[in-house]
Amino acid sequence: MSKVLQVAWREFFATVSSRAFIVGLLLLPAMGALMALIIPRAFDFDDFDVSGEVAIVDTDGRVAAALREALDPDSLAARRRADTERVLENMPAGVRAAGGAAVENAAGPLPDLRVVERPADADIEREKAALYAAGDPGALRRLALVVVHEDAVEPADGGTDYGAYDLYVPQNLDDRAEGEIRRALREAIVAERIRASGLEPGAIRAMVDVPRVRSITVSSDEERRSIGGLNIMLPAAFGALLFIGVLTGGQALLTSTVEEKSSRVIEVLLSAVSPMQLMAGKLLGQMAVSALALGLYIAMGIALLIGFAVAGLVDFSLFFYLVVFFVITYLVIGSLMMAAGSAVNEMREAQSLTMPITMMLIVPWIMWMPISRSPDSAFSVAMSFLPPINSIAMLLRMTSSSPPPAWQVWLSIAVGVASVFAALWFAAKVFRVGLLMYGKPPNFRTLIRWAREA
Repeated sequence: MSKVLQVAWREFFATVSSRAFIVGLLLLPAMGALMALIIPRAFDFDDFDVSGEVAIVDTDGRVAAALREALDPDSLAARRRADTERVLENMPAGVRAAGGAAVENAAGPLPDLRVVERPADADIEREKAALYAAGDPGALRRLALVVVHEDAVEPADGGTDYGAYDLYVPQNLDDRAEGEIRRALREAIVAERIRASGLEPGAIRAMVDVPRVRSITVSSDEERRSIGGLNIMLPAAFGALLFIGVLTGGQALLTSTVEEKSSRVIEVLLSAVSPMQLMAGKLLGQMAVSALALGLYIAMGIALLIGFAVAGLVDFSLFFYLVVFFVITYLVIGSLMMAAGSAVNEMREAQSLTMPITMMLIVPWIMWMPISRSPDSAFSVAMSFLPPINSIAMLLRMTSSSPPPAWQVWLSIAVGVASVFAALWFAAKVFRVGLLMYGKPPNFRTLIRWAREA
């Protein structure tokens, strides 16, 4: 046992003391912090400073008057506030405080759009030419030309269909400015249609406007406001932690095994320890490395939950099960990766053997949406008991809106433990034979034959 621990310590220390590990471990949080600092400065949304005129050709002038009101700075600011509140309405208070400023900053300053009425019989081609012709110095630039159809407000005689408008804009007009113009036009035309019907637009808006309230999640212990998207974000976060932790550790085991075999270092190690001691030590050492990285990301996640005052929305027992399923999945995938690494001479040869192993992790991960949406479906239940992908599937079900009963969780853990013993048995057989085998790389049939004969 002491030799196994010595190999594990050597593997752990050699990995964590390398510059590549330190950079890789800190890369993700560093990139997140860097993007939070750089993006607002690199993309200065304050540069969105649009001012100009919107020319409108309107037969009776009703839409023009309503458009002028809709593009008033107060109306633009009110619409933007409503949009921001709609985006953030289901988020917790801590996120809304930080997110509101971010949304408003991304939208940029309000555009200065002035409505200019043109005669009803104006030459449309000449009016369009003003969009690209050089104007007088100091004059407002024409940003759009709107031609309102005659039946935009009231249908033609005997008809029930309304017309609309034609919108002409210059090249490279900012999408945000065009969006504001389109939205204001829609609001203006709808308001005039309501007035033409003998109704008051304000009264109609009050009748059809039903505020969207935040739902309240009720449990036997408490009632709390729901957070939109939590049932999707939570499974994705836990699944990603398990997927990344296991895959990176498994790849490290594969790489180190292949490199030590190709450089003949493995022969020196086998003179001091047995193949089983070497395999167990490498497996435990790299698992400690992956557990260290996983622990760091879990701590960061908990800190964010506490910082945004949403820690009470997450069941912290899920982190315990995350660690349990991580150990199970890592031992299965890691042992198979080591078996594949011991059977080849270089990394290029390992691709055909490791692809099916990698797919064992990818398949349940890419199915996280249907599993988390329908955790009690026959497909989701079957996936959560199918080794070796049952760990990820069960974790996705546990973090969904309808967690499985406890007996299913522990049955899945028992299935996972059984798959660990099976994977270790197979990997040990292949590892013992493949370490000193050189030449043509084997296929899966050959690996199975080695396991039977060893």
